[in-house]
Amino acid sequence: MVRQARILAQATSDLVNAIKADAEGESDLENSRKLLSAAKILADATAKMVEAAKGAAAYPDSEEQQQRLREAAEGLRMATNAAAQNAIKKKLVQRLEHAAKQAAASATQTIAAAQHAASTPKASAGPQPLLAQSCKAVAEQIPLLVQGVRGSQAQPDSPSTQLALIAASQSFLQPGGKMVAAAKASVPTIQDQASAMQLSQCAKNLGTALAELRTAAQKAQEACGPLEMDSALSLVQNLEKDLQEVKAAARDGKLKPLPGETMEKCAQDLGNSTKAVSSAIAQLLGEVAQGNENYAGIAARDVAGGLRSLAQAARGVAALTSDPAVQAIVLDTASDVLDKASSLIEEAKKAAGHPGDPESQQRLAQVAKAVTQALNRCVSCLPGQRDVDNALRAVGDASKRLLSDSNARPLLPPSCTGTFQEAQSRLNEAAAGLNQAATELVQASRGTPQDLARASGRFGQDFSTFLEAGVEMAGQAPSQEDRAQVVSNLKGISMSSSKLLLAAKALSTDPAAPNLKSQLAAAARAVTDSINQLITMCTQQAPGQKECDNALRELETVRELLENPVQPINDMSYFGCLDSVMENSKVLGEAMTGISQNAKNGNLPEFGEAISTASKALCGFTEAAAQAAYLVGVSDPNSQAGQQGLVEPTQFARANQAIQMACHSLGEPGCTQAQVLSAATIVAKHTSALCNSCRLASARTANPTAKRQFVQSAKEVANSTANLVKTIKALDGAFTEENRAQCRAATAPLLEAVDNLSAFASNPEFSSIPAQISPEGRAAMEPIVISAKTMLESAGGLIQTARALAVNPRDPPSWSVLAGHSRTVSDSIKKLITSMRDKAPGQLECEAAIAGLNSCLRDLDQASLAAVSQQLAPREGISQEALHTQMLTAVQEISHLIEPLANAARAEASQLGHKVSQMAQYFEPLTLAAVGAASKTLSHPQQMALLDQTKTLAESALQLLYTAKEAGGNPKQAAHTQEALEEAVQMMTEAVEDLTTTLNEAASAAGVVGGMVDSITQAINQLDEGPMGEPEGSFVDYQTTMVRTAKAIAVTVQEMVTKSNTSPEELGPLANQLTSDYGRLASEAKPAAVAAENEEIGSHIKHRVQELGHGCAALVTKAGALQCKCARRVSEKVTILGHPPPALSVSHVLAALQAGNRGTQACITAASAVSGIIADLDTTIMFATAGTLNREGTETFADHREGILKTAKVLVEDTKVLVQNAAGSQEKLAQAAQSSVATITRLADVVKLGAASLGAEDPETQVVLINAVKDVAKALGDLISATKAAAGKVGDDPAVWQLKNSAKVMVTNVTSLLKTVKAVEDEATKGTRALEATTEHIRQELAVFCSPEPPAKTSTPEDFIRMTKGITMATAKAVAAGNSCRQEDVIATANLSRRAIADMLRACKEAAYHPEVAPDVRLRALHYGRECANGYLELLDHVLLTLQKPSPELKQQLTGHSKRVAGSVTELIQAAEAMKGTEWVDPEDPTVIAENELLGAAAAIEAAAKKLEQLKPRAKPKVSPAPFLFHPHHGRCLHALGPPKCLPLPRVLTLQKYY
Repeated sequence: MVRQARILAQATSDLVNAIKADAEGESDLENSRKLLSAAKILADATAKMVEAAKGAAAYPDSEEQQQRLREAAEGLRMATNAAAQNAIKKKLVQRLEHAAKQAAASATQTIAAAQHAASTPKASAGPQPLLAQSCKAVAEQIPLLVQGVRGSQAQPDSPSTQLALIAASQSFLQPGGKMVAAAKASVPTIQDQASAMQLSQCAKNLGTALAELRTAAQKAQEACGPLEMDSALSLVQNLEKDLQEVKAAARDGKLKPLPGETMEKCAQDLGNSTKAVSSAIAQLLGEVAQGNENYAGIAARDVAGGLRSLAQAARGVAALTSDPAVQAIVLDTASDVLDKASSLIEEAKKAAGHPGDPESQQRLAQVAKAVTQALNRCVSCLPGQRDVDNALRAVGDASKRLLSDSNARPLLPPSCTGTFQEAQSRLNEAAAGLNQAATELVQASRGTPQDLARASGRFGQDFSTFLEAGVEMAGQAPSQEDRAQVVSNLKGISMSSSKLLLAAKALSTDPAAPNLKSQLAAAARAVTDSINQLITMCTQQAPGQKECDNALRELETVRELLENPVQPINDMSYFGCLDSVMENSKVLGEAMTGISQNAKNGNLPEFGEAISTASKALCGFTEAAAQAAYLVGVSDPNSQAGQQGLVEPTQFARANQAIQMACHSLGEPGCTQAQVLSAATIVAKHTSALCNSCRLASARTANPTAKRQFVQSAKEVANSTANLVKTIKALDGAFTEENRAQCRAATAPLLEAVDNLSAFASNPEFSSIPAQISPEGRAAMEPIVISAKTMLESAGGLIQTARALAVNPRDPPSWSVLAGHSRTVSDSIKKLITSMRDKAPGQLECEAAIAGLNSCLRDLDQASLAAVSQQLAPREGISQEALHTQMLTAVQEISHLIEPLANAARAEASQLGHKVSQMAQYFEPLTLAAVGAASKTLSHPQQMALLDQTKTLAESALQLLYTAKEAGGNPKQAAHTQEALEEAVQMMTEAVEDLTTTLNEAASAAGVVGGMVDSITQAINQLDEGPMGEPEGSFVDYQTTMVRTAKAIAVTVQEMVTKSNTSPEELGPLANQLTSDYGRLASEAKPAAVAAENEEIGSHIKHRVQELGHGCAALVTKAGALQCKCARRVSEKVTILGHPPPALSVSHVLAALQAGNRGTQACITAASAVSGIIADLDTTIMFATAGTLNREGTETFADHREGILKTAKVLVEDTKVLVQNAAGSQEKLAQAAQSSVATITRLADVVKLGAASLGAEDPETQVVLINAVKDVAKALGDLISATKAAAGKVGDDPAVWQLKNSAKVMVTNVTSLLKTVKAVEDEATKGTRALEATTEHIRQELAVFCSPEPPAKTSTPEDFIRMTKGITMATAKAVAAGNSCRQEDVIATANLSRRAIADMLRACKEAAYHPEVAPDVRLRALHYGRECANGYLELLDHVLLTLQKPSPELKQQLTGHSKRVAGSVTELIQAAEAMKGTEWVDPEDPTVIAENELLGAAAAIEAAAKKLEQLKPRAKPKVSPAPFLFHPHHGRCLHALGPPKCLPLPRVLTLQKYY
């Protein structure tokens, strides 16, 4: 580090001199001043870095000095960037331009390749629609990217063009990545080899280009980010100028629509762009309030981008409108939006510099509100929208008469000239008209703007008529209570009518928006229910007549659900719909029976109840049928399933409305305690739901800006809710005017926060993508829809006939008609249920896939038979490398579909057909490629392995399909098949892993690294592409794993560089290992970035891991090239890997992880240092045991005793601080970890000196002392690991409990060390003390042995058996020590027992957890290992007791304890033999030893023969052969090579020279 600092200081010194020279030659004084200022800042930063480097050089082991050097280097980097900002920016922009050109060219080639592949006669219909869709999305982005490049090149010094290029590049990445994935998924399904290879190569090129574009865009963004606000303002001002020109063209009548523009498209674009602008404004306000200038600039850029789309859409609407007045209104409102948005960005720019200034924040909020109002006015100018707004105003004006209950009587007609019957008749007539108008409004919302205008106008008129009739009916009410009830119902109808108009307006603006249709249907039903409720209360008719009229109105409303059900109606699953249909059909059958019987018997009240029950059942029946029809259409493989959005905007809108109403209630002067508590409950419920939705959205999005805004919005809502709750509590305690005012004031921040959040969530980017149902899917829907329509029509006729029969039950023709309708309803229900069962999603697809897999299995069986008989003809026209690549691609795509298919089989029936069809389409190309690859494989075992593993994969997939077909996506049925489904998934996953391993090994051995590079590239892209949920572990967990994996990568890289010079043929396995390690690192980096302390650290980690991935991919590529060219000279081999390996990137990753959690990183480093100390102590024990640990001079143990005791006490204090700081800051935790390591190092050193001072003549006592400090070091290592795991955890977390246990063990071991130190020179007690320490050590080892955590590695049963022999020796030693009671024997027993039992427990657990050991044998071995250790502990305890109170009786009992230990050892050996199986042999058997030696010799001879066969003579000028001299080695070589006739004379001469 210090050496690099010197190099850096020299470089910056040169840069400072260069800047000064430029300043002296600069004619502009201002520029000269800027250059000199930059040079001064750079020189100061260099001086600080030099001082820090001196400190690090003086104290190389000081972590604090190293951290100062890192901080100084970072400051120097920032100063350098500031000094050379313009040059760096220019270079980065040029690099981005080049990357953008490459990406556009590669994307164009990929689109052409995809179109060519789709046009081939053999093209599969599998993923082609997805590929075509992604190609279309990329094709829309290419012109923007090219335009950005041209603009940047035309104006290289313009910040706006540079930022436009960056924005276009970033927008290009996501669709480009999706197209790469779709192209790779399509390659295996393309049977035309030329087209498949072309598409595959183009996809690879595009992936590489996207990676370069991503890196270039990130770096250019960092350099140009501060200019975002100015660029956005400039763009909006230019849009204003352009719109003025459009207005002038409209006035002159020269405004024409652009090609492809339609009124529907432009109106929808205008609505979407309005939502996008509102969302970006909310984000801008939040970022400015937080003082985040970079993110505020990005939000301003998003505002400008949304305004550009709005201006284009407004131009299109104006051009497509023939009315000049409408043109002028549309363009004027759009111009007003741009004008106010320009003011908004200017205010945001000012406020960003003063984040804490309340006045600037208030001005910004006012301007933002003005922009929002201008946006609403702009949308309201759309054709049809104005008429809906007029209808809303008409409803509002008509409803003003109902606003006050106290004024209800004056607002009613003073005199009612008509009778009650006339008023009732008018009310019924008006109700029928309003219900019909609502139905027409629902239909018109999906039609043209003219239809919506007519329907909304009629609805407003009919509502006014209905309200007049309702007010008249209220005037007829006999009492004040009845009149108030009528007015309340009229208010409900007014509110539901307004909601219906708003839903129709929203749907007409964005017909493709998710769930709007279901909301519209729900609003229409709410209007009908409100009307029915009023009619039931106000009218007096014969019993049953009102119920019939209400039921007919309800059926008329729900009939609309069956008209083109292409959107979900509710959240029910398919089998939930089937259950609902079955349940409602039973209810309906009982109700129809009750209708006929009660009408016949004249039981009119019961008749009315039966009618109401039938109506509810019919409505539920219709909803379930419509939802089932939608799911059937979506489940067709040719349909495109919808994609769930990041958030549900309607949920945010509903919560916003509920919170507004609750806050309004809180602000009312006369609100009661019950109303206050109810409002508080509503606020708490909805704000909690909003915060949870924000948390989930933040976890799922890959957009860092959106992630940040969701988190910030949730915090604002939560904080303002908490403040409001405090004021509500105060108000609940005392209803004073002061408390009411405080409560009213506290609602304002909450309403503002919720409004901002709702506006941000309304961004179309976050919305769901609706499904697109194919013609085949619509055809599959028809039987269900037709049966439901027939049932509904007959049910309506049945109710009308029953209505007449209730009045006149003696009408035989009517009874005949009723029976006909009843029969039709029953038949329709039966047909519907039959159709739903026959059309269960996924069943036909499962059957087709099963048939296809059986065909593949037959082909594989035939190929296996041909391979066995050596008759498998090699496939022509394709290389083995291409076949392996096809197999790898197919297997990867299959592996990606295993879990989605299983999830669909569990509970997503609508997705089952899609996933089954997608998986099945890969098995035919996989089978063809496997047979072709086997036919080109020379080795027969490899042939059979390839075919067998492919067959295993197909068989496991077949089993999964059978299980999925049985489960069917039904959660109730899947509960019974859950175990079988999990087993099938596991089997198929294992089969995929086995086949992938085989293919990767074969590819790496041949130097084919394309698959490895693809895997690395895919891992790199996944870091940015897909969102993820909440991480399962903490940052510390991921940090630990990533550090270990990164270090393994560094080792592999270094080994690859070494092997490139010595053994290039061994690079393949190493490249495979590097690919695997990087995949694990990337998979851990994504959740680690989410779990990081802040977003900046997480982003830094991801960027560093991506940089390492690019380096690994380059290294793997070079390794493959080197393998293919291994015949070249060594110097050429070095040049292939002569570039700097990615070891530097590994250090960058480690540095990023350390920045994420410095304390936990220090714990990781400390744990590694403690491991080194333990290893050093083990070495010292070896020297002591050998009797070579000698004292220096005449020193004695007394010279070191005080130092040991003091250092041990210091260590105790350090460990206390370490445990306390587990919940503290990272800085304090790092200091505590470093201090603990320094102290244990000093303690180990002073104990080693003390042990040496005892002299080599007493080795056992030396070992006892060193073992004591070794126990302390091990306990400290465990404590540091536990502290790392518990960092930041709460008190009830299991990691905290483990930390407390580790702390107890640490205290116990330090206490043991102190006792041992005090007893070392006491001849009477040192043996006893050693035995006590050994007993405690064995108990701690036994606790580790009994823990459920598996060992780090596994061992063989032979190693286990070998370790049990030490126990026999230790047992005999312990019995002898107990009999002799000599301290020397006891010390020797303690040392031997410690080692023997610890080794046995370790070997037992490692052997028991071997993968090939059966579970029952594992439990048996662990049981007897525990029994053996416990028995030995009892033996040692008895020896200790005998030492303290020696007696013949106690000494006789030693034999019994030793027999128990011997019995446990026997059981352990038998368990080890059971682990090995029937083929186990004794490794100590002389016959076995001889056989192994012979096999080793034979292998060595065979290896020598192969090397000799590869020897070739060097090319030399022809000379007369030298006289042949026979050497004794020649005979052995000739014998190894074969008969003498096979070895020509030149070969022998070569051998002579070789020897």
